[in-house]
Amino acid sequence: MQDLPTGFLIINKSAGPTSHDIINQLRRITGIKKIGHAGTLDPFAGGVLFVAVGRESTKKINTFVKMDKEYIADIFLGATSDTHDSTGHIIESKILHPRRISQNLIKLMMTKKFIGEQKQIPPMFSAKKVEGKKLYELARQGITIERKPNKINIYDIKILSYAWPHLKIKIKCSSGTYIRALARDIGKTIGCGAYLETLERTAIGEFKIEESIKLEELNNNNWSKYLLTKL
Repeated sequence: MQDLPTGFLIINKSAGPTSHDIINQLRRITGIKKIGHAGTLDPFAGGVLFVAVGRESTKKINTFVKMDKEYIADIFLGATSDTHDSTGHIIESKILHPRRISQNLIKLMMTKKFIGEQKQIPPMFSAKKVEGKKLYELARQGITIERKPNKINIYDIKILSYAWPHLKIKIKCSSGTYIRALARDIGKTIGCGAYLETLERTAIGEFKIEESIKLEELNNNNWSKYLLTKL
């Protein structure tokens, strides 16, 4: 019996499908059932999804799950949503004069408050499990429970653009960092509220979005040539 290919694919996920949808499509394309990914991307988010193909590679997936991440995030200032992102319901909004919140103020606040090791409370709408249940399953039932903060590390935050109420930032952070929670906390610190509009993961460890491949470009005949076999 011929050995099935094993290795890793750097997929550039589009906004819309779940990470699990991508895995199911890859199973159909490759004909291989044993496939997993290193870190979920929410349906509304896009970017790097690091995928292990085959039994030997999926055994190593936890090594890649723990790698640092890089994101580009669009944050809407002046409102909050129940999910901390654009898919939720707006629960509060504030009308503020943009001059009150300058780019320099935001930069100073983020540098002082959010760079370095810290604790972050995970959002209710997340896949994190508490007592065997995923938080988002409880949240959809209208249940909110106390969550223990996670230890995270944010190495760098850069402002890419700012024009009230839209803030675009690049974040380099440890595994386990919730960017929706960061948007929530930025809004709290500024005092205006905020939620995540869009999110793109641009890197997992050394694997950059420039090296990735769109799922639509893969088929039964060509997928294996994009397989990374020596990592």
